[in-house]
Parts: sequence; C-alpha cells; structure tokens
Amino acid sequence: MVLSLIGYRGSGKSTVARLLASAWDWPWQDADAAIEALAGQSIAMIFAEHGEAAFRELETRVLRELVRQDRLVLAAGGGAVLRPENRELLRAAGKVAWLRADAATLLARLEADAASTLRRPPLTDLAPAEEIAILLSQREPLYRQCADVVVETAGKPAERVAAELAELLSVWRQGGQDGAAGVP
Repeated sequence: MVLSLIGYRGSGKSTVARLLASAWDWPWQDADAAIEALAGQSIAMIFAEHGEAAFRELETRVLRELVRQDRLVLAAGGGAVLRPENRELLRAAGKVAWLRADAATLLARLEADAASTLRRPPLTDLAPAEEIAILLSQREPLYRQCADVVVETAGKPAERVAAELAELLSVWRQGGQDGAAGVP
C-alpha cells in the first residue's frame, strides 16, 4: 500500500507527503532525495555529469525499490511519469494522487524556493515561465493518465491539501477496495 504523489516541480509533493505520513503514522520518502543518496550527488550534478537519460534510469531504479514498501507516502519526481514503466510501477503499488497547480503558481513557488533551484536543473534553455508552461502541457496528460485522484494546490496551504487528500483516500487507507473519489 503506497500512496504516490505526482505533479510538476513546486506542486507541494514533498511537503504534503511529510504531512500525510505524519497524520497517518506512515513513513514517507522523497524519490529525488533517494536518487541523490544513491548517486552521492545532487540531481543538478547528475544532469550535468551524466545527462537526463542517466538520471531517468536512476529514477526508475529507485522507484522500483520504493514501491515495494508497505504503507509509504512517496513524493515522486515531477518527471517520473515520463516513462511508461514508472507510471505502471506507481499505479501497481497503490493509489496515485496528482497535486495540480497552474503554471503561474508553480513559477512563484519555485522562485521562492532557492534550494530547489540549486538541487534541480533547468530542463530546457527557455526562461523559467516558458519552460514550466511547455513541460506542464506535455506532462499533464501523463499525470491525468496515472492519477487516481487529483487535488488542486493553487492558493491552498499544504495542510489543507493534505487534509483534502486524506479525506479522498480515507476508505482506501483503511483497507477498502475503491476508496477514491475525485477521479480525474
């Protein structure tokens, strides 16, 4: 039973994962942090030294391990859904929740988080606003395809997002079969 949180960088996955895990008394894991621990370097350094393809291989390797855990809240990387194998791994492990936000909200959050900029590289040569808009339009169909539930995060504190998600998944978490309203 794994709850995987997906969504674009800055959507609140790590913060909401931590809050939900605390409320549910489950462990949580940030997939990007696990990748960095395995590689012994930041995601930015992995991209710079080995390229995106090598990073995506590490990402799949880490996801394969993480989804084997029981009662885990997993904050997946923003691009984890790019590989069909990753989408299948996440869906087979439990429920997948898409934390959705518009491009302007994501840009504002990323600009306010200096640590994220240092750890995670730009993915294109475009200005940040353009990159977000383009990548978000490419990834949204994949997020939608993978998600069991969707929670809008724009204009909401992380605590409210976590509470909404906990309510949507309450039956599932308590051992029910379906347990998810809010299906995209």
